Amino acid sequence: MDCNSYDKKKFDNIAPFYDHEVKQAIQELLADPGLKHAVNYIIPNVDWDEFSAEMMSYKTIKDFQTHIIYNSVSALGRRVTTSVNSEGWEKINRAQEHVFMSNHRDIILDAGFLNILRHDHGFDTTEIAIGDNLLIQPWIRTLVRLNKSFIVQRGVSMRQKLIASKELSEYIHYCICCKKESVWIAQREGRAKDSNDRTQESLLKMLALAPDKGDFIDNIKELNIIPLSISYEYDPCDYLKAKEFQQKRDNPDFKKTQRDDLLNMEIGILGFKGNVMFRFGNCINEQIENIIEPDKRLIVDHVARIIDKEIHSNYEMYPCNYIAHDLLNNENRFADKYSDQDVDKFKSYLDNQIKKIDEITPDYEFIWHKMLEMYSNILTNHLESIK
Repeated sequence: MDCNSYDKKKFDNIAPFYDHEVKQAIQELLADPGLKHAVNYIIPNVDWDEFSAEMMSYKTIKDFQTHIIYNSVSALGRRVTTSVNSEGWEKINRAQEHVFMSNHRDIILDAGFLNILRHDHGFDTTEIAIGDNLLIQPWIRTLVRLNKSFIVQRGVSMRQKLIASKELSEYIHYCICCKKESVWIAQREGRAKDSNDRTQESLLKMLALAPDKGDFIDNIKELNIIPLSISYEYDPCDYLKAKEFQQKRDNPDFKKTQRDDLLNMEIGILGFKGNVMFRFGNCINEQIENIIEPDKRLIVDHVARIIDKEIHSNYEMYPCNYIAHDLLNNENRFADKYSDQDVDKFKSYLDNQIKKIDEITPDYEFIWHKMLEMYSNILTNHLESIK
């Protein structure tokens, strides 16, 4: 990519804030009552005047992230997890920037925990891809742009979609090649509600739209993609996902509301996750160089499967994954991976989650089955990837 040919202002509508924009952004943020409500919710008994004064003291994005984001996410992690661990840092080439492409479990904390871990291991934080459908209130948009997030425009017409996709692709290549910033992006639009994680080919096609010259493989290689596996022992939104499965079964035209999206964000952030593991795979460049496929239309599929295999093989397995698989298939194949106490604990957990379902009368057998699938699919994909 020819960095000299790019005017950074062309990305102003989607890019994170620059340092010179921080002061005004923080002023706007503090003036919005929505932020105060959110801060009081996450940090009970916060002294708002002290908080505001500290916020106004920050002059750069790094200041803001190092103090507000790092401390807030770290404190939250201690409240909502048993542990947050990571492996595979030796696979990251510190001499180059990477696109970290991961499975998607939580709307906010996938990238949040990743950047806490990167900070602790001496890396700069990544820029973060976030869909504009989640930026429901103005203060949320301001906050995420202060946290090095760039906007994926989803609420556009089909005619505008190609233009937006090309701009997004150009921006991500610009981050890697010119800004020298690594990027986090999920492997698909939205979370896989059944935890059957698959890389969307449309995402890879978008990433290869820029630069204009070069073929698909060359354009993907420029991004130095490292697949990242994110494993949460428990998904606090599992019952909300199961509820949505029932709603769509009962009404094929069902669509989530903004209120549903906000509830998913809230439960995802504040719900208990148990143990959490972030594990890096290998940069895919060497593997995709070796693809031999005469039909160019199938090359995208090969790249997607390489990413999937890296993600699936690096999952962390928990007792609940083995239990769910055995319960779903009415077998004891993995009985050595858990105890009777583990089984009782997991069944109790599922029961308690189902009791949280409101607005509809849960079809218990259907919901139970769907929740078992969520925890079992992770193990099924892992076993297939390591054959």
